[in-house]
Amino acid sequence: MSSEANNENIKSCIILCGGQSRRMGRDKGSMIIRNKPMIKHILSTLNHHIDEAIIVLNDRDRIDKYKKFINPDDYAYTITFLEDKIKNKGPMPGIMTGLSQIKGEYGLILPCDSPFVSPNYIATIFSQIDNDYQAIVPYHDEKNKLKTSEPLHSIYNKNIISEIEKLVDEDTLHIKGLIEKVETKFVLIDNEKIEKKEFRNLNRPEDI
Repeated sequence: MSSEANNENIKSCIILCGGQSRRMGRDKGSMIIRNKPMIKHILSTLNHHIDEAIIVLNDRDRIDKYKKFINPDDYAYTITFLEDKIKNKGPMPGIMTGLSQIKGEYGLILPCDSPFVSPNYIATIFSQIDNDYQAIVPYHDEKNKLKTSEPLHSIYNKNIISEIEKLVDEDTLHIKGLIEKVETKFVLIDNEKIEKKEFRNLNRPEDI
C-alpha cells in the first residue's frame, strides 16, 4: 500500500487554543470545567476516534503551560503542540498552522472552548469526507447554508493552505470567506445524526 493511501486513512484533529479570550478574561482551554481543564474534555472525546491531535497555541509560554497538564501517554493517539505561525489574526492562521503539520490529508478543526462535542459527532463528520471536496462543513438552516455554517467544527483538506495564505495576506480573516472559495460539502445539523448541542461553546463567564 502506498504512503498516499495510508495518509488517506489517518484521522487528524486540530484544536485551536490561540485566541486571546477577551470575553472570558482568561485562557479558556486551561479553565477547569467539571473538575478538569476544558481542553481535556475534548481530548477524552477524541480518544479511539482519531490518530493524531495538533494543539495550536499562541506562544511558547502557553505551550509550556499546557504540557504540564496534558500527558500524551493518556491518549490512544499522538499529540503535537504547535505555536501559531501568525499571532492575533483569529482562527484562520491557526487552521493553516495545523494543516501544515497533519499527517493525514484532512484535518477536523475544533475550538478549545467546545467541551460538548460527542464521539458520535467525531465519527459522523469523518464519515462525510469525500475526495471531491476540500471542506466538510455542518450547517443549521437549509435556506442559508453559509450564514448558518459552523466553520470551526469542520474538516478541511490540507491542499487549501495556499488559499488560506492568500486570504491572510489580504487580511481577509473571516473563515466563511474561505468556505466560499473552496469546494465545500455542506452537512445538515438535523438533531438526529448531528445534534445542535455539539456546537455550544463557552465564551463568557456566564456561559459556564
